[in-house]
Amino acid sequence: MTVLDVGAGTGGFAAAFREWFGVRVLAVEPSAAMRALIPVAPVLIRNTFPGRGERDLRVRFFPETAESVSDYPSVERVEEAFGAAGFRRVALRSLPQESAPTLASYADGLRRERDTKLRALTDEAYARGLARIRAAAAANPGESAVSWMDLLVLR
Repeated sequence: MTVLDVGAGTGGFAAAFREWFGVRVLAVEPSAAMRALIPVAPVLIRNTFPGRGERDLRVRFFPETAESVSDYPSVERVEEAFGAAGFRRVALRSLPQESAPTLASYADGLRRERDTKLRALTDEAYARGLARIRAAAAANPGESAVSWMDLLVLR
């Protein structure tokens, strides 16, 4: 479980929540003076950034979803926004995220209503995408359903 501590001050309660309850804590503090007192911690952003989503399963099988990512903030825009608060890029890596052990099980478990990108598709586009997944699963029965998503690390 992750707890969001908004107005975290010096981070004292964030550390206590982690210790007392064994949870991850995301501390957010708008005051620069208070943030200066918190031990330095990285900002981790896992996302699909524009121009970097070609290995996302949704883009692979539902190519119409690629356009929705084009409206997301670019890596450069995110760095600029966080740079105003003193953060700089430490790393940008693509990491695998397994959605299902096989493409067939991915298709079986896919729920259009749970995914904003898929909900935006027409019925026909969604049906074509499912057919693409099932064809790929038939051609490669052991292939895992893996998307590669970016992890941007700022410190």
